Formats: sequence, structure tokens, C-alpha cells
Amino acid sequence: MANFLHRTKKGEQQDFPGLSFEADVDDVLGIKDLHGRLVATGSRQGALLKMIAVDAEYQSSELFSELINALISCGYQAGIENFFVYTKPSQYHSFTALNFHLLCTSEHVALLEYGRGINRYLQQHAPLQRVGDNGGVVVNCNPFTLGHRYLIESAAAIVDWLYVFVVEENCSSFPFDVRFDLVKKGVAHLSNVSVLPTGPYAISQVTFPDYFLNNSTLAREQQVQIDIQLFGRYLAPAFSIKHRFVGFEPYCATTSAYNNALQGQLPQYEIELCQFARIESDQGAISASQVRQLLMQHSFDNLSQLVPETTLKFLTSSKFFKQVHLDPKFRRH
Repeated sequence: MANFLHRTKKGEQQDFPGLSFEADVDDVLGIKDLHGRLVATGSRQGALLKMIAVDAEYQSSELFSELINALISCGYQAGIENFFVYTKPSQYHSFTALNFHLLCTSEHVALLEYGRGINRYLQQHAPLQRVGDNGGVVVNCNPFTLGHRYLIESAAAIVDWLYVFVVEENCSSFPFDVRFDLVKKGVAHLSNVSVLPTGPYAISQVTFPDYFLNNSTLAREQQVQIDIQLFGRYLAPAFSIKHRFVGFEPYCATTSAYNNALQGQLPQYEIELCQFARIESDQGAISASQVRQLLMQHSFDNLSQLVPETTLKFLTSSKFFKQVHLDPKFRRH
């Protein structure tokens, strides 16, 4: 058999049982047999390898390792050093045989990593580690509001040290570097707070693949389980986090369900979930979505009721118009 690897043409695909196609990719590779039939395929979206399938007739061959190595090479060429893959728990050994290591697993999903990612992340932030009765907050801050500041101030008041993890994934109207800077400036007055990026260890619905689950509700449940496991197994122990803080969610059903999942699953990691009531403005509970809505309407007069001075200064500067591209589809808080 003369195998050859190639970037498949748009629309050129082979149906593999139990899998659905996801169009958001940077690379799509395929292997054909001598008759021109596609017998193996895989894709890469940033650091994520996905839609990997090998025809049943060839699953005992070397096609799988050839395909994975080629996708990793594509990633290296794009400047990526660490890679992730989601698969069924029954199949993760196929990846550990290729030097992937298992990060965590749920009932239907296993998450594996290739490279020194999680260890490197923890080593990079080791200088921030403190022993004590510490807390953690995971925020997106799209952008940083008075509500975020209230949550962080309230949490910092009852723990020895508070770690504020800012979601690094760029799936928001405000890019990560802007969000991170606004958070740091917004909490600079607090002496027992460290602000750090999540790295790729906060999983969003945007990048969580559900092509092998074929059930959006199940996919969402599994995404939440994986996200909580990453926090409980890796982030919390490294920073001695015993409390996780969230704001009560009156509007978003997805966030409310996530908070309920935290309530049920964090105790197994000896972490207490603490919920604070949301502070309100004249328009109700303060949210980042309110801020974005006002910005899209070019209504700057009421922003001071929703954001601290540090955020307001950015929103009324020329940098805002250069760096932020508002889009209604971005609903993350």
C-alpha cells in the first residue's frame, strides 16, 4: 500500500461512523489508499487536534501514528509547542502510546496533552504560590466591570490570598491582553491578590469539540466536568486554593448551570464554593454584556455606573477603537 499524506480539498471527506464534521480548522490532513479512497483523516485547530478517524480496515496499521505526527508537525510549523486532544475514555491509550499524557477524564470524554504544557505552566507561576487559606476566581471580564471588582474585593476580604485567573482564550470581543490589563489595573489596590492567565486550562464551549458525542447537551455537561477537573486537580492544589468564588447568576442559564456543577463537584477536591449576590445599577445586576450593549449603541453616558475608572479610561480612549471589535455573538462575561 502506497500511503501519502495531503491536505484534503474543501468538501473532500469520508463518512466515519459516530463522527460529525466541524468546519473551524487550520489544517485538514488525509491519507488515501492506492485506489484514491480516503482511509484516515485528522484536523488541527490551533493547539487542538480533532476529527481524527481511521477506517476500520486500517486501524491495526501505522496510519494513526503517521497522521498524528503529521498534524503535530503542522502545529510546530505554526509556532505551537503543546497540543491537546479529546477522545473517548476507551481510546485514550492510543494517544498515550504516542507520548500524550492524560490530563483528566469524564464519563464520555478524555483530555490529553502533548508536551510539557501543564508542568511548564505551573513552574512559570510558581513564584506566585503561597501557603494559606487561599481562594480562587476564574473570570473572563469582557470587559472588567464594577461587578467583577465587587466579587474580587469581597473574596479577598475573607481569604489569606486570592488568585484571579483570567481566561486566556481569545473568544471574546475584548482580546486577552486588554482584558488581562484591565483586571490588573482594576484590582491594583488589593494587597493580597495575584492576577494570572489560565493558559489553555480553562475550557470553553467554543473550543470544546463535540463531533464524537453528537449531542450538544451532553457535550456541554462533559465540557463543564473537564473544566472543573482541570481546576480541582491542577490549579487549586498548586496555589493552595480552598475556596472558589462566583457571582450569583440571575440571567444566563448556562452560567447558572455551571455554578450548580461547581457546587456539586468541587467538594471532592476539598474546595468550597462561595456565591456572592450581584451588585446592581439602575439597569439591574451589573454585567459585561450590558457594557458591550451600551458600547455598540455608542451610549457612553451610563458607563460610569457599570465599570471602574480604570476600565472607563480605556473605553473612552483611542486604544479602545483600535483594539476592540464588538460582536453581539460574544456573550461571555
